[in-house]
Amino acid sequence: MRAVWAITVVLGVAACGSAPFEAIAPDRGAKAAPAAATGQTRPQARPESLSTAPAPNPAARTADEFDTTSDEERAAAAAAPAEPAGERKLGETVASLGDPARPGFWLETPLVSAPAKGRVVYPATGKSAQVDLIPIDGPATAGSRISLAAMRLIEAPLTDLPTLEVYTGG
Repeated sequence: MRAVWAITVVLGVAACGSAPFEAIAPDRGAKAAPAAATGQTRPQARPESLSTAPAPNPAARTADEFDTTSDEERAAAAAAPAEPAGERKLGETVASLGDPARPGFWLETPLVSAPAKGRVVYPATGKSAQVDLIPIDGPATAGSRISLAAMRLIEAPLTDLPTLEVYTGG
């Protein structure tokens, strides 16, 4: 029995090798690879936000408490685009509710590669909201995350995964 235990311990230690330790303590003489060489994307500046809503109270528990946008901000987000002819449909996306503690009107989506202004339409209600389009990694067919304020404005059920039409420009 002791022999089996000893072999198990030896094999377990041998299987560890040096790989895990290299990630923790890389070679001191090695230089970090630049972001472009590692395939990582660099942070991009976001466009000026459509909302100046404050962050919700940490004790917030309801949708009303988390949605800190003002009536004026909601009216501006619900307004028709200034240049409807200048809009371009990016496609459709299935959206889930994003971080409810992050205020404003936004959509994190793989349909854009750079931050932009845009609009989402929820066909089930016909309502739309002007949003900040924020790029996320993934194929264009991947899902998106939408802000609580925008989801409430287009009257999409908060617990559903609505299919939204996404536009840019206008």
